[in-house]
Amino acid sequence: MADSAPATADKLPKDLAAEKGMVNVQIDDTWVQVPVGTRMIEACRMAGKEIPHYCYHTKLSSPGNCRMCLVQMGMPPRPAPGQAPTYEENGYQEIGWMPRPVIACANTVAENMGIRTGGDLVEKCRNGVMEFLLINHPLDCPICDQAGECSLQEFSVEHGRGCSRFEEMKVKKPKNVDIGPRIRLDDERCIMCSRCIRFMDEVADDPALGFIDRGTHTTLTVHPGHRLDSNYSLNTADICPVGALTSTDFRFQMRVWFLKETKSIDVNCGTGCNTVIWTRGNDIFRITPRENNEVNSCWMPDSHRLNFRYLHTETRLTDPVVKSRGRHEVADWFEAITRVSEGLKDYHGDEVAFIGSGRMTNEELFLLKHLADTLETDLLTLVPRFAQSDGKLIAADRNPNTTGAKLIWASNDPYAKLKAIRKGVAGRRIKALVVFYEDLLAEADFKASDLENLDLLVSNHILTNDTASVSHVVLPGAGFAEKRGSMVNITGRLQRLNQAILPPEGAMDDWEILRDLIRALAPNEPERNLVEDVFGEIADEVEEFEELTLSKIGDLGVHVTDTDESIPLLETERVRIAAGEIVG
Repeated sequence: MADSAPATADKLPKDLAAEKGMVNVQIDDTWVQVPVGTRMIEACRMAGKEIPHYCYHTKLSSPGNCRMCLVQMGMPPRPAPGQAPTYEENGYQEIGWMPRPVIACANTVAENMGIRTGGDLVEKCRNGVMEFLLINHPLDCPICDQAGECSLQEFSVEHGRGCSRFEEMKVKKPKNVDIGPRIRLDDERCIMCSRCIRFMDEVADDPALGFIDRGTHTTLTVHPGHRLDSNYSLNTADICPVGALTSTDFRFQMRVWFLKETKSIDVNCGTGCNTVIWTRGNDIFRITPRENNEVNSCWMPDSHRLNFRYLHTETRLTDPVVKSRGRHEVADWFEAITRVSEGLKDYHGDEVAFIGSGRMTNEELFLLKHLADTLETDLLTLVPRFAQSDGKLIAADRNPNTTGAKLIWASNDPYAKLKAIRKGVAGRRIKALVVFYEDLLAEADFKASDLENLDLLVSNHILTNDTASVSHVVLPGAGFAEKRGSMVNITGRLQRLNQAILPPEGAMDDWEILRDLIRALAPNEPERNLVEDVFGEIADEVEEFEELTLSKIGDLGVHVTDTDESIPLLETERVRIAAGEIVG
C-alpha cells in the first residue's frame, strides 16, 4: 500500500499549482493561486482587490487605452549564469519589483509573479491618469444624467485631487447629438474608453461607431452615412462609464437614487433575458439587462427592454366587466367569478374549451390545466407566436414559456388543439370558451362572427381588445411586472418573474383569478393563499420541478430540462472565450 502513495504527497500546496492548471501569485503581500492565463485585473478581483478601470469589460476585448488599471508588477530576478534560483523561507522566490507600472487589464499572470494594487508609485500614476481625464471633462456632476452611476465620479473621489490645476480653456465638443433613434451622444463627457465601439463591432456586428481627430480633439461619432440604429444600441448606454451615451427614453426622467431595483426576466421571447426593472412608486422608468452567462450574458435587445409602456396606458382593463342586456357593465369580482362558474356548469366537457397563452407563468398554466380538468375537458391549447430569430438574443419563439407549458401539461405540442378549437367554435360544437391573455381576433385567426355566436365567452387580458369587446365576461389581469411566478426558457432554464409594481386597483393577479374559478366550481379544493402554494403543487406533480421552490430558483435560475435549443449570442461568446479574446 505504501508504494501506491501519490508522488506528490510530500509537496507543498504551492508546488501542486501547476498540476491543477494554476499559478502562484503574490497580491499585496498575500500568496494566492489563480488559473493559468488569468488577466491581472481578474486575479486581483479573485483576491478581493478591486482595480479601478474604464476601458476594460469582461465581455469585450481589452485595448488597454484608459490606463486607469495601472498596478506595480514584480518577477523573480534572473539568476546569473551557473547560479540556481534562491528561495525565501516560505518557499517562493524573491520578487524584484519593476520601477514602472503596467496595465492589469491586458496582462496575464505568471508563476511567482507579484502584484501591488496600491503604494506610492501606483497611486501617483492613477491620480495622474484621473487628472488628465478631467482636464476637458465638464465638472457638472449635479446636472449630469449619469450622476449616481458614473464610474468617473466614483473613482475621482478616491483617485482625484479635489481641485483642478488646469487653467486653460477646455476643449468644447458637441452636446446632445442625435446619433440614433434611441441614443443621445454628449461628446464632451466621453473619456475615449472605446467600450461602445468595441460592443458594436464585436457583439452587435454593426460597427457604426468610431473616433475621429487626434489628441484632446478626439471625438466619438458614427461613421459617415450611418446611424446607431441597431436593435442592441441601448447596451452602449449601459456600458458607458460616464454620461456620454444616454438613453433617449430615460434621459433626464428620474434620478437613479430615487428608483427601486427589482430583479426579473424578460417576457418578449423564449430567451428570457435577465433584467432589472427600475421603478418609483407604481411607475416603471426603465428596464436594463442583468448579467446571466447561461441566458443573455449581460446584453438585451432594445425592442424588449422598451416594451413596458403599455402597462401604464389608458387602455388598461381595470375592473371586471359583465355583459348584461347587450351592454358591458362594470361588476365586482364576486359577481364576475359567479357568472363564469355558473355559466360553465351548464355545459358538457366537449362543449367547453380553454385557450391559454405562452406568456402565462408556470403557476397560471398549472391552474388553467386544473380548471380544464375540473370541467372534464381536454380542449386546452396555447396560441403559437413564431417569427424569425435575430441570431443573437431574440428567439424564434416569441412566447416566453412554451417549454414550461410542455412540462406542466405533459405535452410535446401545447399548440396542437388550437385548430380543432377554432373549428369547434365555428361549427357551434363548442359553446363556451375561456381565453387567458390572448386576443383571438388579432392573433389566432378567429372570426368575430363565430365568437359572437358562443353562448359564453370569457376573456382575461390587461388591455382592451377586440376579443374583450365581444366577451360576455372580461376579467382584468396583471402584467409581467405586476406579478410573481416562474417560467422555463427555450434552453430549459427555470427562472423567476418578480413583482416590481402593483396592478391597477380593480385588477387581479391571474393565478388568483384561476384559483377563485376553480374554488367556485369545486368548493372542496385545497386553499391556495400564496403563489408558492401553487408552485409546491407543481413540484409534487412535475418531475423536473421536484424538490424546488420559488426561492430555490434563485436570481439566475435553475436548469431543469434539456432541449435542442441554444442561444446564438452565447455560442459566439464561448468561442471568443476559448480563443482568449475575452474573459467572459
